[in-house]
Amino acid sequence: MENKNDTGMKERIVKAFIFDLDGVIVFTDKFHYQAWKKMADAMGIYFDEVINNRLRGVSRAESLEIILERYDGEPLSDEKKAELMEAKNNTYRELLATMTPADVTDEVRDTLEKLHEQGYRLAIGSSSRNAKFILEKVGLLDAFDAISDGNNITHSKPDPEVFTKAGEFLGVKPKECVVVEDAYAGIDAAKAAGMTAVGIGDAAGYAKADYQIESFRELLAIQG
Repeated sequence: MENKNDTGMKERIVKAFIFDLDGVIVFTDKFHYQAWKKMADAMGIYFDEVINNRLRGVSRAESLEIILERYDGEPLSDEKKAELMEAKNNTYRELLATMTPADVTDEVRDTLEKLHEQGYRLAIGSSSRNAKFILEKVGLLDAFDAISDGNNITHSKPDPEVFTKAGEFLGVKPKECVVVEDAYAGIDAAKAAGMTAVGIGDAAGYAKADYQIESFRELLAIQG
């Protein structure tokens, strides 16, 4: 992943790595599930882990609409929906507050450190509005040069907005960015942004990913 500039020197094509947060850097799926289930149970709505899997990578509002597919009561006002989302988020943040630096593996920390040492810019590209809070709890806030999250976007994945804004925050072009994602919607978003997509976790088997990796440290082998 290198070009030669006018002087004949090799010029790095990839200048930045953009990471999805949940499922890549940390794993908070269980907290999302518990928080949504508490809200759904209070509303008498059936909710299980299969439905929960459909919520991965999408916004809070879109997640609520998916859950409400099983709702058969009176139509809900926008105010009531906002109340339900706030209740879910309050429960979720209470669960997040129990996180510690031990919730990030040494492999992730070491790889991020090596990428930084080698001159790459690092960013978070997450639909979560709690990204900074999570990074603070696990002691990784200073590991990233920029954070693009649910607080600065209007469209969630597979729309590329969260990644294009991350690239803008870093001051790099889309073609200079590698996105690391564990969700199909995230891979689609990265490709739509014109960025190189790396699939890990559930997305490791997604054909649209430019690279498919099993472990986080494999990122060191695909630097440009």
